[in-house]
Amino acid sequence: MDILLNEEEEMLKKSAREFLEAECPPSLARDMEKDPLGYPPELWKKLADLGWLGLALPEKYDGQGLPLTHLGIILGEVGRAIVPVPLHSTMTAALTIAKHGTEAQRQETLPGVSRGATILTWAFTERDPRYVPESIQMQAVARGDSYILNGSKMFVDNFNVAQKCLVPCRTAPPSSGKSGISLFLVDTSSAGISHTPLVTMAKDKQSKVNFSNVRIPRASLVGKLNEGWTIVEHMLDLGTALLCAQMEGCARKDTEMATDYAKHRIAFGRPIGAFQSVQHMCADMLMWVDGTQLLTYEALWRIDQGLPASIEVSQAKAFGNEKCEAAVRYCQMIHGGIGFIMEFNQNLWFRRVSAWTMRLGTTYDHRGRVARALLDRPGPVRLGESQYESAPSR
Repeated sequence: MDILLNEEEEMLKKSAREFLEAECPPSLARDMEKDPLGYPPELWKKLADLGWLGLALPEKYDGQGLPLTHLGIILGEVGRAIVPVPLHSTMTAALTIAKHGTEAQRQETLPGVSRGATILTWAFTERDPRYVPESIQMQAVARGDSYILNGSKMFVDNFNVAQKCLVPCRTAPPSSGKSGISLFLVDTSSAGISHTPLVTMAKDKQSKVNFSNVRIPRASLVGKLNEGWTIVEHMLDLGTALLCAQMEGCARKDTEMATDYAKHRIAFGRPIGAFQSVQHMCADMLMWVDGTQLLTYEALWRIDQGLPASIEVSQAKAFGNEKCEAAVRYCQMIHGGIGFIMEFNQNLWFRRVSAWTMRLGTTYDHRGRVARALLDRPGPVRLGESQYESAPSR
């Protein structure tokens, strides 16, 4: 596996960067923090016209069928320019439908995604924040030719603008760790659904979503009844890897700005970059974002090849959570107190990286999954399971 960019990927990266630098100044991100939609529809349409929304979707549904690493490049550049668009939530859900949905679900949903007419999201987190089957308590009960949904989901990205949402529910009492979970593709305009906006560090659009006797057709089921956890797990891994790409791009831009600042900020008669402590900080930041990028591309490549990728995903997220966060903190330190002022642009990148490190699993969650694999225990390696609770006695 060669995870270095080839000529085609370098061209994609360059063109994406040039486009987003022209279209998305920091002022746009600030404006969208206050906007009720949270994204500019005109820019979203331009992304669709460029083919980015269908980049990794099958050609049969108006996509291009390109590798996931190409989508990772785009999300890296989106993170770099802090572009306020619902790309991550839409792509995570769309790729899950493309792989696991019925033909009718694909035909109904994916062409609209490729054209920019359909925005998607997914909802997992409930009261228990762990990414394990037992944390899902929201109920879906069969009734005639429908299912009735009741429960709540937290921290749902872009629900305010999404037309459809992937929702895992409990359809049977668990008889084993992962049984009794089913996944549904829910129309967000269905009667009985309400949502409450949440205030976040990144000031993006997340919601608490309530489902009260929401009736959906049986055709909304994605995959097999009571056997949806495998699909959900794949969706979580895919979303995590794509988030790592976005986080790496954002942290890299921040480190570049801080390094440039260190070259020109004069203190005691010379640039602060002349001081060894600042030099070492800049070197660390470069190594950390490079490491996150390489681990992320490895995870995306393995997912794309249909290979087991849970450990690689967790390596990328655990490393990125710590090191990208450390990098943007160093950027703040290099800039001094001004870096923490909300009106200073550096703060935009800091807030987003810090917020993304707390989504889709903490460092400890992902370390636990890697540690469980190292212990060579039988059974699935599940995100959120503590290695201390589950480790075999010696």
